[in-house]
Amino acid sequence: MESTVLFANQLLQAEKERVGIAALTEQNTSFTTQDAYAVQLEIIKHKLAQGQTVVGKKIGLTSLAMQQLLGVDEPDYGHLLDEMVVENGTELSFDRVMQPKVEAEIAFVLKKDLKGPNVTALDVLQATDYLLPAIEIVDSRVKDWNIKLQDTIADNASSSHYVLGGKPVRVDSVDLEQIGMVLSKNGEIVNTGVGAAVMGHPANCVAWLANKLSEFDIALKAGEVILSGALSAAVEAKPGDFFSARIAHLGEVSVRFSS
Repeated sequence: MESTVLFANQLLQAEKERVGIAALTEQNTSFTTQDAYAVQLEIIKHKLAQGQTVVGKKIGLTSLAMQQLLGVDEPDYGHLLDEMVVENGTELSFDRVMQPKVEAEIAFVLKKDLKGPNVTALDVLQATDYLLPAIEIVDSRVKDWNIKLQDTIADNASSSHYVLGGKPVRVDSVDLEQIGMVLSKNGEIVNTGVGAAVMGHPANCVAWLANKLSEFDIALKAGEVILSGALSAAVEAKPGDFFSARIAHLGEVSVRFSS
């Protein structure tokens, strides 16, 4: 599809020049979610050709509030690449982002492949090597975050960077449904959340992803990092801001944006 390559190039150019583009759904009012995933895969193909590597996946729109905001009834997903990694406790240069927001979530690191359909939350837990606390930095290459579901999917689920913290924790040593999170910005608590906020249980999100990916004949691979979804609303980041997230039993993760 000609527009697939066109839209992928627009988003890649926006990322490179740090200038947001008009929403794809405004440019093409018949742009579907299937079209959007095709654009996302075109972008990932381009980045792989440049030497980047897929190291995992991210799940977005896992909370009911976010789904209602965009008028959808299921999550979406994007790819995590090696160049998105930010080391815990370090600084991310603000010239590598455009209009970033910060979310706290639980990362699953897999020890076995998972391929749908029919993957369950129990399958996910049995395939998980360990858990870590994570910060995801979401960003949009669409001007002013003026997005619909198709726009965020095409834009690799509005992903940008991510940070993993803490020490590896076994899944059977925590109650993921009841696990609590506190997100702080510049020393002030800005958000709290609980595991049940994401589709009732974070493992449900990973199961959804494995089953969704089976539509594209893609499996979740052993060793991949899966960001299971924000435990609360995303918080806007400005130059100089310092964010830290503490997740019960999993530890702390932090990042600073350069001023």
